[in-house]
Amino acid sequence: MDSRQQNIKKIPGIKNVVAVASNKGGVGKSTIATNLAISLKRLDNKVGILDADITGPNIPRMLGIPSGSLAGEGQGLRTVEAHGVKAVSLGLVLPPDTPVVWRGPMIASGLKQMVFDVDWGDLDYLIIDLPPGTSDVSMTLAQDVMLSGIVIATTPQEVSLEDARKAVAMFDKLGVSIFGIIENMSSEIFGEGGGENAADDLGLDFLGSIPLEKELRIGSDKGVPLTAINIEHPVSIKFLEIAKKIDQRCVIVNEQSASLQTRDLT
Repeated sequence: MDSRQQNIKKIPGIKNVVAVASNKGGVGKSTIATNLAISLKRLDNKVGILDADITGPNIPRMLGIPSGSLAGEGQGLRTVEAHGVKAVSLGLVLPPDTPVVWRGPMIASGLKQMVFDVDWGDLDYLIIDLPPGTSDVSMTLAQDVMLSGIVIATTPQEVSLEDARKAVAMFDKLGVSIFGIIENMSSEIFGEGGGENAADDLGLDFLGSIPLEKELRIGSDKGVPLTAINIEHPVSIKFLEIAKKIDQRCVIVNEQSASLQTRDLT
């Protein structure tokens, strides 16, 4: 067992931890994480979402939770529920428009506190919205938290796909299972099919494409995610299909883990 494996810890009470990553900003990663969490909730799971983008937390807005809503309590971070999903974000304890000016070690320490010191209760899924890039947060998560797998978010553009490949290479090097690629903003404007082609080239599953949709953007801005208010919308159906694929992958991961534990005991 290497030192990385020795440091990895399971989050108490949480069955599956799935991170949404990209190596580029502006691909709609937080939108994917939010709507994926709600879609997993629709599959009768208990779900939480962790906003790990410490310097640019957007999850409170996307879930309709006022920024700084816990600032006056003086008790630090705790989960706040919205649309049936438990959420934790540094944006909940900071007054609106307050910048986070932290160096790498502080960011890594802050992430571990949000992961391990918050009382999440019992959850089937914790979705982690990572910041863009191969940053301290991504490294800390991969080296300290027992992850079920990573989902890579990209747009169809080659400039985004190039960065997505770098994210795949990083997590692969760290020994983290990559569940597949989601192509966001698929359209005539940004193109389509690039995410699926990249998945084929990398030998990864293509989890699905999310079209560029005005209602999805409006729902995220207003804190009423499309998957929560219109389950019949084609985009909501797409997210539910992706959630089912991730659910299936986690079942396989858990079965493999149980098999290894049984083998080690015999």
